[in-house]
Amino acid sequence: MSEMQEDSPLDRLWKEYARTFRHFDDLTLARWCSQTLGQLHGHVWRLSHPLVGAYRLGSQLAHDRQVWLKRLVSIPAGYVEAPCCRAPLLPLFTRDVVSNGLRCHHCGETCVPFDEIPESFRARFERWADQYDEAHEVAHWDDQQRRKSKDYDAAFEDAAQDAEKLLVEAATELMPPLLEVYPAVIWEDQDECLEVRPEDVVL
Repeated sequence: MSEMQEDSPLDRLWKEYARTFRHFDDLTLARWCSQTLGQLHGHVWRLSHPLVGAYRLGSQLAHDRQVWLKRLVSIPAGYVEAPCCRAPLLPLFTRDVVSNGLRCHHCGETCVPFDEIPESFRARFERWADQYDEAHEVAHWDDQQRRKSKDYDAAFEDAAQDAEKLLVEAATELMPPLLEVYPAVIWEDQDECLEVRPEDVVL
């Protein structure tokens, strides 16, 4: 989850959601995380999916408490230990995949650097990321670039539509083959800069 302003309504709402998990003792939290990972296993998930959102809250608290380091429960079948924080490896695919690799859903760090992603995937990821960067950059044009476009609103809308199509491509074409390597994969299904919301990305 991206860092939000301390006083934002959305931040307060997520903190309210997280209170449920704060009542869990470490063993209960570890069991819940392990069981939920079992439910995530074998599928590609949107970052905005409610189950992923709930798991994000529980897993962040588990990370803060170092629950996985305490080995209160075994890592669920099919998962391996992430090198970044030793939680079960649950990779997150974002538009920054080439520069940041796959991100850890537990601690937010890089869990699989780009050059460690299987070679068979990297060329397609690079092509996709280059196309996505071109669309995303429109949201960050300076005044001179906006004037040069003559109709920035239209250029922005075109870029947003391109981003939506590329996110659909990521979900339907790039992510499923990753399940041959990882037990579950999560993909970022929005772009705040281009005002692309999860509901705009129709699969």
